Amino acid sequence: MTVIEQNTSLRAPTPRLQWMTATVREVVEETPRVRSLLLDVPDWLGHRAGQHVDVRLTGEDGYRAQRSYSIASAPESKGLTLTIERIAEGEVSPYLAGEVRVGDRFELRGPIGGYFVWSAALDGPLFLVGGGSGVVPVMAMLRHRAAMDSEIPATLLYSSRSYDDIIYRVELERLAGKDGVNIVHTLTRQQPAGWDGFSRRIDRAMLESVGFAVAAQPRIFVCGPTPLVEAAAGALRDIGHEPKLIKTERFGPTGT
Repeated sequence: MTVIEQNTSLRAPTPRLQWMTATVREVVEETPRVRSLLLDVPDWLGHRAGQHVDVRLTGEDGYRAQRSYSIASAPESKGLTLTIERIAEGEVSPYLAGEVRVGDRFELRGPIGGYFVWSAALDGPLFLVGGGSGVVPVMAMLRHRAAMDSEIPATLLYSSRSYDDIIYRVELERLAGKDGVNIVHTLTRQQPAGWDGFSRRIDRAMLESVGFAVAAQPRIFVCGPTPLVEAAAGALRDIGHEPKLIKTERFGPTGT
């Protein structure tokens, strides 16, 4: 997933960021189109939940392709995890999400971004809204919360095309209802037999029914395709949530 932060942090990475070599330690198949890469990066100095990295691939002919991907792992994790959705016409994702193997290496630099980030040291409930692979950076926040043994109430509203498209499904099932975590799914295209969850795109009524009250002043993070992010952020503002507490991150066709 390529990230586009709606903030001045969209600027190019600062000169201090150097390209580093990442080695693939483990490959996890999340869905038929999505996989997570667990990486060893010897020079990695750490990150904050919600940040991303630039990944650069260099072909045998010297041609280079570069994309940005959200970090999926908590800051407390050993190594770095990227979760990549395969886009058929992409230059980078078909390799990362389909061809790369344990032991392979590629370049990355980061961490990048200081706007779409969350720390367990912050007060207030945490309301996360994700669509598709937009769940990646908010999953890093949930993982950070768990690693810190935080008791801050947290809700994730996650929109997927179908049950089989739910990224981190098993882990989310383990988190649901544990230590103040609420996981809510909506399946927009196909639902399995007996499905009793939401079956539509995220809208104002859904956000009001599963989110925190305005008076609770939740910190809100919304990530996904541009239409979802714009619709959700607009609805949240209409409900009455403080715009300064709503942070958004979008991705699109360039995220390949």
